[in-house]
Amino acid sequence: MVLSGARSRVERELVREWTATTYGENGVRVVTDDGRELAGALDGAGPDTTVVPVRVVWPPAERDSSDPPALTDLLSLSARRRGLRHAHARVRGWSASRGRVVAGDAATVEQLRREGDRELGAPDGAGFVAFVRRRATLACDRAERRLTGDRYKVPRLMAEQIVASAAVRERAAALAGELDLSVDEVLARTASCLAEMAAVQSPPAIETFRSVMSPLHRKAWDLDVDASSLESLREQGRARPLVFLPSHRSYADPLVLAEVLHAHDFPRNHVLGGNNLAFWPLGTLGRRAGIVFIRRSFGDDAVYKFAVREYFGHLLDKRFNLEWYIEGGRTRTGKLRPPKYGLLRYLVDAADQLPADSPGRDPLLVPVSLHYDQLHEVGALAAEQGGAGKKAEGLGWLAGYMRDQQRRIGSARIRFGEPIALRAALDEAGEGRSQLEKVAFRICVGINRSTPVTPTSVVTFALLGAGGRALTFEQVRGVVEPVRTLLERLPAIGDLGSDEALDDTLERLVSVGVVERFDGGPQTVWSIGADRHHVAAFYRNGVLHHLLTRAVLELALLAVVDTGRDLAGDAVLEACWEAALALRDLLKFDFFFSRKRDFRDELLAELDRLAPDWRDAIAAPDGPAVILGQADLLVAPGTLLPFVESQWVVASVLADHSGGLEDRDSFLDACTGLGQQWWRQQRLHGADVVSRELFSTALRAADNRGLLGADATPEARAAWRDEVAAIRDRLRRAGRREGELRAAVFGGVPGAGQQ
Repeated sequence: MVLSGARSRVERELVREWTATTYGENGVRVVTDDGRELAGALDGAGPDTTVVPVRVVWPPAERDSSDPPALTDLLSLSARRRGLRHAHARVRGWSASRGRVVAGDAATVEQLRREGDRELGAPDGAGFVAFVRRRATLACDRAERRLTGDRYKVPRLMAEQIVASAAVRERAAALAGELDLSVDEVLARTASCLAEMAAVQSPPAIETFRSVMSPLHRKAWDLDVDASSLESLREQGRARPLVFLPSHRSYADPLVLAEVLHAHDFPRNHVLGGNNLAFWPLGTLGRRAGIVFIRRSFGDDAVYKFAVREYFGHLLDKRFNLEWYIEGGRTRTGKLRPPKYGLLRYLVDAADQLPADSPGRDPLLVPVSLHYDQLHEVGALAAEQGGAGKKAEGLGWLAGYMRDQQRRIGSARIRFGEPIALRAALDEAGEGRSQLEKVAFRICVGINRSTPVTPTSVVTFALLGAGGRALTFEQVRGVVEPVRTLLERLPAIGDLGSDEALDDTLERLVSVGVVERFDGGPQTVWSIGADRHHVAAFYRNGVLHHLLTRAVLELALLAVVDTGRDLAGDAVLEACWEAALALRDLLKFDFFFSRKRDFRDELLAELDRLAPDWRDAIAAPDGPAVILGQADLLVAPGTLLPFVESQWVVASVLADHSGGLEDRDSFLDACTGLGQQWWRQQRLHGADVVSRELFSTALRAADNRGLLGADATPEARAAWRDEVAAIRDRLRRAGRREGELRAAVFGGVPGAGQQ
């Protein structure tokens, strides 16, 4: 029995020709997938009758995967739609290869009944016919992908499959009992929720979406992709689902990542996004191209939560790939925000519900770094740190964003971290409340490790360390070169080793207003633009995770020196380790640190780079000071001081606050006011310290120490303030030492580069 999905006279003729060529004229019946005709054919078929599902495919012409689709391609991809069946003859006329019959995997009627019983629980006549039609559709989808590639792998009949599943109905019955509802009512509301959120993908919609949305990214950036890991990743994705978890810097992130994966023949991801972006036309078209618009808050809607969990489970079980942004929103500071665990919890729960042999029980979590030379939207992100409101998304916003994105501003760099198997990650994290947190932090560490060093981040790091001073080109070279040398072991992007490359980076920063160039004197000088410190810090912060271990080591050595204790040998190492752990605890909400055992190994490796003879040095009582004396660059002030000082501002306001913290917004306003005052009094390292984002992170640190409740004592709050102030003072002294190291660059004036 050939089960045909033909929709027109042309398609029916193609199926008849294919059937005659493949099976001959005798003993084969062509049946349409019309429910009534199929029901009669199945009733009259013996158990050994083989059902072969077939479909006519209208593939587009061969072209480079990164090219925008042509109009004829869109018409070809749309030709299977019932409303366009009149166009089949015309599309067929363009080329004989445009109309191709593909056959899905065959099965006997007995096999289909057995599998229908297992999946649906002994379906009746109409239920069995619907099951066979769904199986035929999915089998033909798989056959079509062998012709068109994995990039057009799209889900079919999703809501119907989910609600019809016997396992889902059983779980719905349990939920119905909890909510005092009927099973049918829970299933009906589940279907409604699925209709609201589920992506209904189709090849023409995917290509149309690519074409319509390409102005949001195609002209702004060149794509720089490390494709070395993609081949292995694609092969693994054919056996188990992939969950892509990228950093979030721009509204264009999903578009950029989708283009990369499309060019490398990955199936379209199901991208989870907030329903604030579901406005027309983005919502209408995006939903048909793989975007899953989820409510930003589920509240107490138990059925909606149930639908999300079942939707995730279905996607995992069918090996569809997922994508979401674990930070929960775009970064405001240029570094990763603390991860959100909600969607990760639904993913774990959904995977746990799947059968033991399902590939979806153990998906691969893929950390992805999306990093840009420059962003048009970074000014708005920086303004939000100072308290400016976030502009609401809408059609006007989209038009303005598209207009901004028409100017070339560098490269978008996409890097894929080492994939993490979900089951192994959960086992390693151990049971308990912090299990998901540990998994999420491991993902964030993977993102940071795969994030490249860029010339923009190195230059802004160096210029922000110059204390607001304008520098000649030679002085810029003098402050950039030590940082570049320290980082040259990493997979850097671009070459800052030449004057031409450095000049090009400076000019790109000038073109977007981050850096000012003054040509009115005998020499051209460059400086961070007025009121652009937050923007410069955004780019600088992209490199800080690569400097974090070195910065902690420097400060730990300085802490040992400050103790004045007569230590030598292993006692020095232990004292450094204790100081490093204390600093790690202080900044654990600002940075993503490795697990403690890995962190210790990283510190020792950094010590080897700083002072290869450190084992001999620590044999003497002044070993830590000798080791620090070998450093020709101290990165701790530029790396850690902005975050310590933001914590110092919050700790100072909290120390003067009585009672609990009921109104956080008012408290953050008070922190902003004090920070602005201290910046004007030159008591802070830079204007970027005054940041609501950093103040909010400091509040999390205070909450972790139990300092926000009404029962927190003034003594405990003052102790935290004093602890942070001591670290700040140590960093300021390190900053003065770094200024002395750059004295020759700044005309021989010690400390001229530091405040």
